Amino acid sequence: MNVALRKLLVSSCIAPAIAVGASAAAGADNEVTISHYFTGELGLKILQENVAKFEADTGYTLKDSPIGHEDFKTDILVRAAGGGLPDVFSYWAGARTQFVADSGGLSPIGDMWAREGLDDVVAKAVADSATMYNGERYLVPFNYHYAGMFYNKQVLADAGVMELPTDWDGFLALCETLKSNGVAPIALGSKFRWPAQFWFDYLLLRTAGPEYRAALMDGSAAYDDAEVKEAMEIWRGLVENGYFLPNSNADTWTDASDKVARGDAAMTLMGTWITGYWNGLGLEPGVDYDYFPFPTMREGVANSVVGPIDGLVISSNVQNREGAEAFLAYMMSNADVQSHWTSNYGALSANVNVDSSVYNDVMQRVVGTVAEADTFAFNYDLATPPPVAEVGLSMFQRFMDSPADADAILGDAQVAAAEAFAN
Repeated sequence: MNVALRKLLVSSCIAPAIAVGASAAAGADNEVTISHYFTGELGLKILQENVAKFEADTGYTLKDSPIGHEDFKTDILVRAAGGGLPDVFSYWAGARTQFVADSGGLSPIGDMWAREGLDDVVAKAVADSATMYNGERYLVPFNYHYAGMFYNKQVLADAGVMELPTDWDGFLALCETLKSNGVAPIALGSKFRWPAQFWFDYLLLRTAGPEYRAALMDGSAAYDDAEVKEAMEIWRGLVENGYFLPNSNADTWTDASDKVARGDAAMTLMGTWITGYWNGLGLEPGVDYDYFPFPTMREGVANSVVGPIDGLVISSNVQNREGAEAFLAYMMSNADVQSHWTSNYGALSANVNVDSSVYNDVMQRVVGTVAEADTFAFNYDLATPPPVAEVGLSMFQRFMDSPADADAILGDAQVAAAEAFAN
């Protein structure tokens, strides 16, 4: 077993017993086993509707085992280590897929990709950044997201805000205006750590730039570098000025989203899945909520956007390869399936045949924001190996509890990250 994978699993509190060889249970020739993290507010109902369409159109049946988003991160590695992966599973493009590919847990899909003509279906920029690992094609990009500042329109209107900020001075002025009107500017729900990463990503990308950030992600830069300290000092200023609602680590991302929807806070930095969540609560895009891009901070620094790409992969212990490949091809190529999924889930499709008119006004403008960017960067925990990501995610949560200790926190993180990279 890959040494880093073994160490990550030893540190996990999730017992391997929860992951007993799902794919080995596949009996009928037409059954395909699948696990994914699209649960609850993250699109389970919509996915099931599209799976039913696949089953009706192809004759295959899917044996589905959804797993909660947080548990999935470790569960799938436990299953990979034990050779008990399902035929197909959802996974995040970037360092996480690289990690499982390096450990031998994935099957290449290059032949299927060519046979199904996916070069003509998948947007080239997404295909180039998300599907290739170690020279092989492994992942079909099911959808992608963008992280931006999503806000309550009525709250800003009540505070007399007429213009949205485009630069950092304008953002700080907005926060001061909201605070002076008795409104908490920012909600963050970092109970499960990952929502805080978007602040780190953008502050580092907007000040040090994407090349430095890539160096930090691969271990050739350090967490106690001046560039990282500067980004954290800016973040510290936001927290200590009272721009964040207190007790961020007590809230989930949906808690923070609810607080913005209710007007307890004005905005939250979150991925576009928040639009699917808010739409499900009856909020109207462009009327009740909207977004603006994370402000620019330093002249001459490339304009980067941040977000994840959700993919579908086939395990190396696949029992029904034909059915698994049929599922990946169908879910990517069928424009109706892609339209139904992305427009309802609050995501964007990499299928070039999906008409942008299926998206609401807010999401159509997101498409424009992404298109105008110089670079698309995977968010932190998808840009660095999972053992290192564990270090950083805990660092962000610790920082939100004690921002004054930022330098000490960064020093500890560098020691832990260096050890993780070394192993």
